[in-house]
Amino acid sequence: MLLMKIEREQLLRPLQSVSGIVEKRHTLPILSNVLIETEGDALTLLATDIEIQIRTRSTGSISGAQPAALTVAARKLQDILRALPEGQEVSLDADDRKLTVRAGKSRFTLQTLPAQDYPRMQLADGETVKLSLSQKKLKRLLSLVQYSMAQQDIRYYLNGLLLSVGNEELRLVATDGHRLAYVSEAMPGVTDKLDVILPRKTVLELARQLADIDDPVDIELGSNQARLRFGAVELITKLIDGKFPDYERVIPKDHPKELMLQRSTFLPSLQRAAILTNEKFKGVRVVLSAGTLKLISSNAEQEEAVEELEVDYDGDGLDIGFNVSYLLDVLNNVGGDTLSLKLNDGNSSALITLPGTDAFKYVVMPMRV
Repeated sequence: MLLMKIEREQLLRPLQSVSGIVEKRHTLPILSNVLIETEGDALTLLATDIEIQIRTRSTGSISGAQPAALTVAARKLQDILRALPEGQEVSLDADDRKLTVRAGKSRFTLQTLPAQDYPRMQLADGETVKLSLSQKKLKRLLSLVQYSMAQQDIRYYLNGLLLSVGNEELRLVATDGHRLAYVSEAMPGVTDKLDVILPRKTVLELARQLADIDDPVDIELGSNQARLRFGAVELITKLIDGKFPDYERVIPKDHPKELMLQRSTFLPSLQRAAILTNEKFKGVRVVLSAGTLKLISSNAEQEEAVEELEVDYDGDGLDIGFNVSYLLDVLNNVGGDTLSLKLNDGNSSALITLPGTDAFKYVVMPMRV
């Protein structure tokens, strides 16, 4: 049975939107598949890993589409489409638990599994908090904090990102216990209060999918699920059930030593110092004195790097160590050339902010170097 004829890009684009969450090896074979549904000139694709579900539709015209639903290996179909020439017309035929993909003189036959066996997530009934902001804005907010999420931490609530809504404000916070990133955005009219933790995989998928455009993202937050809609995409995700740390207690309030750093000089100096750090600990010493900031790193082979920067500072001296990767992360993700660095003593965390705004804060713990 001929399912449809479609241009390669019109099938590949939505397939790439959903296949990012598909696990290569799963205990349930059907979860390696994508659900394809056709009706009239509409083509819908859906993928899930049980924790997240993404559904999207093709926005182009489809000819000869029959009402049908089947599931097929997402990665294999994507690899086939990628390997075909641009602009190629593709026809899909479904017969006897097989999907045949034809393009020019090429033909591929793939196994299918029944659509009725494919698990689907629905947003659970109950009260939800709704808000909307542009794709560009949400993408920027995520980029400012997502690098601070933990990876596979036993404290599972750190393996994600806090979304805190209330008092006409949206806050995003991420921490791995060694550093913390915080950003806030005004949300006029949003008075409902709710704190939820988005899983790491959901956050990374959103960052990949969102575009630098002003089109809206409509967000619905429930007690254990969230739904985000943007463009042709609908994403439903489970939330992490846990209590996020009291991040406001972690953010320093009165650090007396403050200096302004130019990202264009500080970042390359850190990158050079990082070359000779210990591979395991990645420690760099920050030695501050009147008018000068030194970055010093060394390794087990007794090799050393020293970078010296002129700074506008005339306070007391300080010698403090940091994981250089944590400093590079914030510098690589925060826009603007001027950053404020606030310090207290050799045992206290550092606070990095952007001049003239309280909307962004980055806290990094010191380390013994």
